[in-house]
Amino acid sequence: MPNTIDRTVPIPLYFQLKQLLLNAIKDGTYPPGSMIPTENELVEMYSISRTTVRQAISELVQEGRLNRVKSKGTFVMDPKISQAFLSKIEPFNVQIRREGHVPSTEVLSFTTKNAGDFVSSNLGIDASEDVLCLQRRRFADDVPIVTIDTYLPDKFCHHLLKIDFSTKSLYDELSTSDRTRVVRIQRRVEATSAARQDVKQLDISLKAPILQIFSIGFNAYDEAIEFSIARYRGDRSSFTIDIAPYSS
Repeated sequence: MPNTIDRTVPIPLYFQLKQLLLNAIKDGTYPPGSMIPTENELVEMYSISRTTVRQAISELVQEGRLNRVKSKGTFVMDPKISQAFLSKIEPFNVQIRREGHVPSTEVLSFTTKNAGDFVSSNLGIDASEDVLCLQRRRFADDVPIVTIDTYLPDKFCHHLLKIDFSTKSLYDELSTSDRTRVVRIQRRVEATSAARQDVKQLDISLKAPILQIFSIGFNAYDEAIEFSIARYRGDRSSFTIDIAPYSS
């Protein structure tokens, strides 16, 4: 790994090591999946303490750039994909392409079912009413990123059953009518861990970190048109939120 640590500058040694490691990751010296030097090797390379090395590595692990594997070593993680899902109403494909990746979608199922108590309470309809249930798995560069279960009131959205949502955008199709166009979304985020179905659908290990996002989309009449549950891989996803200054 090139460059050295400069003890003549007022920059903490751990931070300098952290930047050296980051630079080596970015320039391809350590590509995703590769193992970085061991703690002992870094101590010898830079004549620094083990505590300094551990602090640098710990911060990179916390930031999702490195992953420690017990008895094996520390490996470079694939970079997370930054998305504006929490702050913008726009299609998944638009967000993924903006980050320089190729999006794709697999429709797992698309059926009509009884709403039931949980879905009906979020859509503001009677539990006995029918809803469309659209289940999708979405990818960036052929890597599964998120699964989304979306529920739509059948009385407003029945015509969508004929749409192929592996190639079409749900929000674009909803926008063809004032009654179904989503103009406002309420979202709630929870941190959870991967269940067995996530292991199968997202190609992750059991109990891996998951960001679960509940969304309710409203039309111009303030009627709930969409209720979705998205389960994002925590190791591949990050979200950007723009916050405006407080004004009284």
